[in-house]
Amino acid sequence: MVSGKVDRADNKKKVNAPFNGKKALVIGGSGGIGGALSQALSCAGAELFIIGGTSKKRLERTAAGIKKTDAPVRTLLMNLNEETKIQEILSFCPEPDILVCAYGPFLRKNLNETDQHDWGKMVALNLILPGSLVSACLGGMMKRRWGRILLFGGTNTDTIRAFSTTVAYASAKTALNVLAKSVAKIASSCNISCNVICPGLTDTEYMDNESKQYNKTHAPGGKVLTIAEIASFGLDILKNPALNGGIFPIDHGIVL
Repeated sequence: MVSGKVDRADNKKKVNAPFNGKKALVIGGSGGIGGALSQALSCAGAELFIIGGTSKKRLERTAAGIKKTDAPVRTLLMNLNEETKIQEILSFCPEPDILVCAYGPFLRKNLNETDQHDWGKMVALNLILPGSLVSACLGGMMKRRWGRILLFGGTNTDTIRAFSTTVAYASAKTALNVLAKSVAKIASSCNISCNVICPGLTDTEYMDNESKQYNKTHAPGGKVLTIAEIASFGLDILKNPALNGGIFPIDHGIVL
C-alpha cells in the first residue's frame, strides 16, 4: 500500500539543510530508530520514501510528523520476509541517494536448538536484504557520484564475538561490517559512504514491559538509550563523508 503524493515543487528549501534535493529510502522507517531517523532526515531536507512493516497506523503517524517539516514523504506498507523482491522496493523509490536499513528481526534461541529455518530467516532479512539493496543502489550512486548508506547491526556485533543464545542473528548482523567496508573500498572515490551503527540496549515502542525491564537491568548504569540519541548520531554519520566503512557501537560500553 503506497500513500503520500510527492510534489517536488512543494519541497521548501531549508537553510543549512545538507540533503536538499536528495531522495532517502528508509527500510523499517515507520517506528523505532528508523522512524526517528526518518524524521531527522526530513529536517535535513531529504525527500522521504519510507517502508514500514505491518502497522498502517504507525506508518501514517510517522508520515504525519514528517509533513510538519514541509518535507515530501511517501510511505509503503510492506511485510518484509524471505520472499521480498528488491525490485518491488526500488519501484517504490527508484535510484535513492540515501539508503538506510533500520530493519532486521531478532531471534533469541540456544544454538543447539536453532534450526535451518531460523538460520535462513536471520540471514535473509538481516544480511541478504540489506546486501541486495546496497548492490542494487550502488551503481546509480556511482553514476551520480554521490551516495550515503547507513546500516544497522545489533548490540555487540561491531566485531567478531562469541554468543550463546543469539548466534544466528549476531552472525548475520556482524557480516554487515564486511559489506560496509567493501562499499567504502569500492565507491569512496565517488563520494559514497557506507557505515554501520550497532546500537546498545534501546527502548522503543515495539518493546513489552519485560523487555524494557531487561534493558534497564543490563544497561551500564541503567542508562538505556533512546531512539532520539541513535537517530541524532545516525544523521551525523550520514552528513559526514569522512566517516566511511566505519562500525560504530553506540552502547555505553556494554558487553552482554
